[in-house]
Amino acid sequence: MLKLSIIVPVYNVSKYLAKCLDSLLVQDLMIEEYEIIVVNDGSTDNSGEIAKEYADKYSNIILINQENQGLSGARNTGIKVAQGKYIQFVDSDDYLEPNVLKTLVDKMDGDSLDVLRFNYQNVNENYEVYEPYKEHKPFVDYRDEICDGLTFLTERLGYGCYAWQFIIKTDIFTKDGNLFKPGIYFEDTEWTPRILTQTHRVTSTEFMVYNYLLRSGSITNSVSIEKKRKVLDDKMALIQSLKEQMSDKSDKRWYEGMISATVVSIVGIIVTDFYDDKDKILKKLKSFDVFPLSKYHLSKSQKKKIALINISSNILCWLLHILYKFK
Repeated sequence: MLKLSIIVPVYNVSKYLAKCLDSLLVQDLMIEEYEIIVVNDGSTDNSGEIAKEYADKYSNIILINQENQGLSGARNTGIKVAQGKYIQFVDSDDYLEPNVLKTLVDKMDGDSLDVLRFNYQNVNENYEVYEPYKEHKPFVDYRDEICDGLTFLTERLGYGCYAWQFIIKTDIFTKDGNLFKPGIYFEDTEWTPRILTQTHRVTSTEFMVYNYLLRSGSITNSVSIEKKRKVLDDKMALIQSLKEQMSDKSDKRWYEGMISATVVSIVGIIVTDFYDDKDKILKKLKSFDVFPLSKYHLSKSQKKKIALINISSNILCWLLHILYKFK
């Protein structure tokens, strides 16, 4: 069996794809020990041609072309054909540090792990380290101590849910319901707790592996009102999913904290883009029975907003809207 399958979803990333694939090839596993599954998800630029050039040149690169199914659909396609003992996801505008894969695989093997979370850094489009969000990651815990998945989720993960930050035992994906949910934004946040809470041996390493590119034009930076409406709707759907997932869990604190963070972000969307729909949106939030909101493992600024939301979400929206209009 191959040691590792790396799944790379590709959609219109011709500017970045070569750097990504090059980084996967300068590794310390032998070429016959790992496969790189490139899923061209209906690209309309020349990403498919770039991917084909690499697949023709390197025997461990497998190219799959499909009609556009979105990030979740592309990842799911890769999962279904993966032959490796472990699976890792790499987004096609990101890249790995050189010679890091053997360390990850050896750690998985040596500790008989289900999941290993590794370290990452944000980079800008000049590929310089760029960390604008440190304040929002205060409770991430990288201790190297094996625990079950629910403990890891609750006490160590924080609220940054990124599928590309894990190497995962492939057998986990054979269970029902462990693929990515198609057609939604924030698919990683919906998927991560589902995977982790089915595992028994999980830990972290501070070993720096992954470079995450912060670029303009991403989903969360989009200025399209249609996409903002989609973002709002999918944040609502995320709350519903988390409520369902937590219903049978012995420790619900992480779920409650993530729901709180999601509500805070929804309030921000109301204030900047959908203030006329404020009453309707807040009424829907209240129907989810999430109030009062939890402050578990959230940042100081989030806790302040939550304190006000728990008093009156209407008043907070009004105050923030006034500040937004006159800033």
